[in-house]
Amino acid sequence: MSTVEFNQLLLHNADFLKPFAINLTRDSEAANDLFQETLYKALANREKYNAGTNIKAWLFTIMRNIFINNYRRKAKQKTIFDNSGNDYLLNNAGPVVNNDAEAGMRLKEMQAAIRNLPEIFKTPFLLYFDGYKYNEIADTLGEPLGTIKSRIHFARKLLKEQIQRA
Repeated sequence: MSTVEFNQLLLHNADFLKPFAINLTRDSEAANDLFQETLYKALANREKYNAGTNIKAWLFTIMRNIFINNYRRKAKQKTIFDNSGNDYLLNNAGPVVNNDAEAGMRLKEMQAAIRNLPEIFKTPFLLYFDGYKYNEIADTLGEPLGTIKSRIHFARKLLKEQIQRA
């Protein structure tokens, strides 16, 4: 089959791919990208097409394979590998405080640790704890953004040390 014949056959059957692409992606922009990539792969691999066979099935297979590969690639990109200890896992089966008195004592320890922070660290930390963003805290206190970030970091570090000692 010549290149011209293949191109005409491809163009004649390409219209059937658009609804299939929309059905797969559920997004018109992603469907257009998938459609274009399918046509590109079909043109790049025209020597693999056997003349006289069902070109629609061949094109649908190419599109489906591209969609599956893209889906797997995106799923791998969203995978986060956590190399830290199990201290920060959400579903950690560690001890849970169900005792209100013990929880109250821990809260008092935390509040005391925050009160004992040097003022230079306490003020930005409390603002951050209240929900202000770094840039808002920097504007409020008239300090550079990097300074605010480092002070909050050191406040957390000091709190962690104080709580672990108790």
